[in-house]
Amino acid sequence: MPLDPLAKRLLTMMAAAAPPSRIRPTIEERRQSLAKLMQFARTEANVAATDGTLPGPGGPIAYRLYAPAVDEGETAPGFVFFHGGGMVAGSIETHDRVAAALAEATGCRLVSVEYRLAPEHKFPAAIEDAIAATEFVAKNAASLGIDAARLIVGGDSAGATLAAVVCQYALDNAAPDILAQCLICPVLDFEETSPSREAFAEDPLIDQATLEADLADYLPEGTDPADARISPLRASRVKGLPAAIIHTAEFDPVRDEGNAYASKLLAAGVIVEHTCHDGMVHNFHAMGAILPQAKLVLMQIGEQVRRIAER
Repeated sequence: MPLDPLAKRLLTMMAAAAPPSRIRPTIEERRQSLAKLMQFARTEANVAATDGTLPGPGGPIAYRLYAPAVDEGETAPGFVFFHGGGMVAGSIETHDRVAAALAEATGCRLVSVEYRLAPEHKFPAAIEDAIAATEFVAKNAASLGIDAARLIVGGDSAGATLAAVVCQYALDNAAPDILAQCLICPVLDFEETSPSREAFAEDPLIDQATLEADLADYLPEGTDPADARISPLRASRVKGLPAAIIHTAEFDPVRDEGNAYASKLLAAGVIVEHTCHDGMVHNFHAMGAILPQAKLVLMQIGEQVRRIAER
């Protein structure tokens, strides 16, 4: 299917706003660029939000809890959410609207996590925070109004990397208990260059130069990118992982690795609901001001999570 006309318009706008040279952006420029992009996530959600902190290995971790309307005293499924940004950008603020929309669509009490970013905090700091946050939510579910037996872990882009790693950690350690994982445009493989990474290497939203720069800022020198904590697709053990909801986009550089992970999990007997969205681009789910498909995919995710949580 051809590139969606509205998605093409978005890419044209992004290309026009990009600097004329391919010089590697500074960390501050990378963070400002993502913050501007996330302003297209114009969506309203009827949820209450409260901020808090939880203990982490590097100090307190900030989080934002989104609570959809439920009957007083009733617990809801929980959703631990990790924002995207290549492990170097993004925050609970940049992804506030997306997180709120996911909470409303899924009916979950959603905990959006402010994990540590590189290059100030290199690998595995973000992973350590993600694991700590998930364990905290699992252990303190009752006080958060969450049903511990219905815990979902998810994220978008690099946040989906963290979600996949947390689920693999939980499998290897038999805890915490995770019902399902929700991976949106996940970044899952830095070991090999896939056809989609080659085809869309100049993508204005997430080009190969940015992916490589983010990885260089994230990893200490000498770290093997084939490590499953960096490239979850390379994990040797996936049988027994939580049910997976995976959404990829046809015109996304990381499309193939997301599709391959869905196939790998299915082959291992994991329950998988996977959609590759025709004509769409990376991060399309957060572009509601331009792309009608953003609202549709959030509604679809909501239906999928509710169905799994009600089993």
